[in-house]
Amino acid sequence: MRYQPPYTITPEILNRVATISETTGRLTVLTDQAKALRLRRINRIRTIHGSLAIEGNTLSEVQITAILDGKQVIAPPREVQEVINALAAYDRFDSWKPEAEKDLLEAHRILMSSLIDEAGVYRRGGVGVMAGPQVIHMAPPADRVPQLMGDLFGWLATTEAHPLIASSVFHYEFEFIHPFADGNGRIGRLWQSLILARWNPLFADIPVESLIFEHQAEYYQSLQESTRQTDSAPFIAFMLRMILDAVTTAAPQVAPLVTPQVGDLLLVIQGEMSREALQTALGLKDRKSFRERYLKPALVDDLIEMTIPDKPNSRLQKYRLTDKGRQWQAQHVDGQLATISRHGLRQ
Repeated sequence: MRYQPPYTITPEILNRVATISETTGRLTVLTDQAKALRLRRINRIRTIHGSLAIEGNTLSEVQITAILDGKQVIAPPREVQEVINALAAYDRFDSWKPEAEKDLLEAHRILMSSLIDEAGVYRRGGVGVMAGPQVIHMAPPADRVPQLMGDLFGWLATTEAHPLIASSVFHYEFEFIHPFADGNGRIGRLWQSLILARWNPLFADIPVESLIFEHQAEYYQSLQESTRQTDSAPFIAFMLRMILDAVTTAAPQVAPLVTPQVGDLLLVIQGEMSREALQTALGLKDRKSFRERYLKPALVDDLIEMTIPDKPNSRLQKYRLTDKGRQWQAQHVDGQLATISRHGLRQ
């Protein structure tokens, strides 16, 4: 008999599947490739930040962005390595098949490279999940892992369950088996995203992990409750709520309102730029007007930030986009640049 993970389809689960399906159907698919790539970059950074933060990584989205851009970051070497590995893994995201066990092993090898000795292979010893000094889950013995994972992949390849449900079931079963010595959480979340992205490509750009990080206690509680019930329904319901929240607040629907002057500033800023460079890029000569109408409102609204915040008047001071500013730029740059080219910058 084929393996069948135990789970119950509750009315709550069915309603959320229907709502998520309807919501993703309404989301506008971005046809502009350049804009799509910018949004993917922003959301991938948020995804990596959320998934690693759940595991205790303290690097910020700004620091992860700096690493992505090839800049040096002052941080614990292990945490920097975790980010480098995650960036490398997500670069391979589109090439992996959810039902391919060898691809999951390859993903683990990349994610855990230089972090553990057993990167890319199933664990050889026992492992438990701890909450402080207490063991809250003792995973199956190591000699059973290959068979259990084979059964799970066999089920995934043949199941007729909706991908929203199948991905959540796989995620729970994977965490229950805990097949690796370390890195099980980040791999489980990555693989659920991969299953979802094969159902709807929008999920390659929707950072569900960020919401899981914000509800971390519930995440672990739902795992424990599913184990207690021998039924993954509690975890499925939790994950579907996170997915629904993620697609409802997807980046293409959200953009802060800004004045025309601040909008012009956000369009020209690239990397880190000094006040003089920004004024030149905007074609503005009046320093006071620039500061009052462009610079200060952008700082107040957290759309840009100083590179030396402790010394606002430093001659070395430069300005760069925040995550919020990058999101606005990604959504508006093409249309706004077209308008500017036709009518010229506002003075």
